[in-house]
Amino acid sequence: MKKLFAAAMAVLSFAAFAQSYPSKPITIVVPFVAGGPTDRVARDLAEAMRKPLGDVSIIIENVLGAGSSIGSNKVAKANPDGYTILLNHIAMASMPNLLRNMPFKIDSDFEYLGMINDVPMTVITRPTMPAKNFKELRDWLNANKGKINLGNAGIGSASHLCGLMFQNAVQVDMTSIPYKGTAPAMTDLIGGQIDLMCDQTTNTSAQIEAKKVNAYGVTTAKRLTTPALKDIPTLQEDGLKGFEVTIWHGLYAPKGTPPDVVTKLNTALKAALKDPDFIKKQEALGAVVITDKRVEPAEHKKFVAAEIAKWGPVIAAAKEYID
Repeated sequence: MKKLFAAAMAVLSFAAFAQSYPSKPITIVVPFVAGGPTDRVARDLAEAMRKPLGDVSIIIENVLGAGSSIGSNKVAKANPDGYTILLNHIAMASMPNLLRNMPFKIDSDFEYLGMINDVPMTVITRPTMPAKNFKELRDWLNANKGKINLGNAGIGSASHLCGLMFQNAVQVDMTSIPYKGTAPAMTDLIGGQIDLMCDQTTNTSAQIEAKKVNAYGVTTAKRLTTPALKDIPTLQEDGLKGFEVTIWHGLYAPKGTPPDVVTKLNTALKAALKDPDFIKKQEALGAVVITDKRVEPAEHKKFVAAEIAKWGPVIAAAKEYID
């Protein structure tokens, strides 16, 4: 009888907790630098999720390092009460392939909450690059083998992964220059200290529109429609058949977060993805808000597993790892 009573009380306590959630601020951990493209997505999403969660405060905490694994590990080890969640991008698929010593397991240490958006990438160069189009850029790359500096926001970043795939596609090895975030990499690209990058439209659109960098291609199957990017051809148009890379973002909670809390967070996410202001902000950056089944936790998890398999050979070929 005592065991039955204890079990019953646990169920009642669990139900009461779920009903009262959220009763205090929620923290979204972003494992990248403040002001970067992923941080921007997180801050826009936090504002859009606030009202569906009862006007609760949502705090953004930037926890950097080791290809996003430090911030991700913090959430994996957090109290599974729904008050500490993770917003990460394609690094969830790259970490199992990049890190020699994973401090957590992507497939079993998180509750998947749903995907947020797909963000196209753009191949951009320093403003003094002499090539006027992608064909001329490719000729320049072939003529300058061994002297090309390819910038990125750090090993495991979106720009790092896209850069690896781009090198494979054009069959030209480049010197990878990792920075501590997107902003310093972009600064050096604009200043001519590095030659090119492949980065998210959330970070490149304004620079392209201001003509501070040269743009040569987008990584989507079809051209984009946003004003700053609509005239840029796809890399597939330019001869890189099958080259398609989008940098997606998703939400995660620690494993063991109560199912009712997971459902509340997923419901708030779905409401945010229909918020006109959030959609407008994402579209202005060239990002596409998720409307398909990947907003569901189970489908999100299935998609991440497929992405881990996709990026494994690319990273293995580059032999760039995080110890």
